[in-house]
Amino acid sequence: MDKQITELALQLGGVLKNKGMMLVTAESCTGGGIAQAVTEIPGSSAWFDRGFVTYSNQAKVDMLQVKQSTLDKYGAVSSEVAIEMVEGALVNSPANIAVSVTGIAGPSGGSDDKPVGTVYIAWGVKGKSKVQCLRHNFSGNRTQIRMQVVERALRLVVC
Repeated sequence: MDKQITELALQLGGVLKNKGMMLVTAESCTGGGIAQAVTEIPGSSAWFDRGFVTYSNQAKVDMLQVKQSTLDKYGAVSSEVAIEMVEGALVNSPANIAVSVTGIAGPSGGSDDKPVGTVYIAWGVKGKSKVQCLRHNFSGNRTQIRMQVVERALRLVVC
């Protein structure tokens, strides 16, 4: 694992442990990379509950209750879906904080309005009214994009 990612996961773990909070992840384009990064940290079971890898649209519907109508209207790579992924992860876990990622890691699958490297990262805290979501445009090959997404997601949740 990348040293910077490991340091961010360690920092996140310290923050969550001090606050008595647990994390849940809902991942698409990273395929569980965020969960892998946090579980590299010894003792992460004190602050990491579970990870949902929902690569297919059907998995998003089945495991996170993302609405089919949201997928049909906005597509899997959208802020709307990323937000519903966070909401579904929090409903389906005792965790207090969730992060989700959905995007296009490439090398194919992009379009003019959503080119390869387009990723939505959302995060939210149980009981808070507003889930935050940001669109990012990463560059590089598939592996580089996925690593950048993991790093950015950890950084956003730490803040």
